[in-house]
Amino acid sequence: MKLEGKTAIVTGAGRHGKGIGRSIALVLAEEGADIVIADYVLEAAESVVSEVLEIGRRAVAVRADVANPQDAEAIVQKALDEFGKVDILVNNAGITRDALIPRMSEQDWDSVIDTNLKGTFNCTKAVIRPMLKQRSGKIVNVASVMGIIGNVGQANYSASKAGVIALTKTTAKELGARGINVNAVAPGFIQTAMTDELSNNIRENIAAMIPLNSLGTPEDVAKLVLFLCSEDARYITGQVINVDGGMVM
Repeated sequence: MKLEGKTAIVTGAGRHGKGIGRSIALVLAEEGADIVIADYVLEAAESVVSEVLEIGRRAVAVRADVANPQDAEAIVQKALDEFGKVDILVNNAGITRDALIPRMSEQDWDSVIDTNLKGTFNCTKAVIRPMLKQRSGKIVNVASVMGIIGNVGQANYSASKAGVIALTKTTAKELGARGINVNAVAPGFIQTAMTDELSNNIRENIAAMIPLNSLGTPEDVAKLVLFLCSEDARYITGQVINVDGGMVM
């Protein structure tokens, strides 16, 4: 197993339909990692903990709002208390509050930036000290192709994910000499509870824009995250890898 003996934190990994975070947590567990499941909804996190335990790995749930620096610190401390170390951080927690710019409220702008960008910063900052101490670690940030190309009605979300991409590159430059790899994955249109709400016609139109002619699955994202968290990606850092069926080239 690629992650035998490793401890991973996955934020936003509660069971929300077909969530990407949940899939990441399960794939990492299947490869041997013990998992800290952090989510804003404790019951959702506990549900995924049960799934990880069924795989045969250890897991704990933490209720946290990553936009709060104290909550981010508490996630890392929980990992240290339960498992003694943190080898992997996957910054997956994110929200959307879509609206055209003239109709977007300040609250909708702030909440998305706070969760998606500030939350990634908070958790990264919290995990750096233990990773520096052990001189090793893998940080994977979940960005989005919308942070590369933008999207109508998603100024806040696109800006937050563009910020995550820039933060990824800067963090990789700061931490590379200490044995810490920092990368980002940028999903395109993925089959989740959110896309399930779209009409068949809209989903077909989206698929028509994608060279592979289909939406991706949460497992498609999770398997790339697994690669970046493993020693197979030893010499990869500061990269943003799209998981989008070729939609953005």
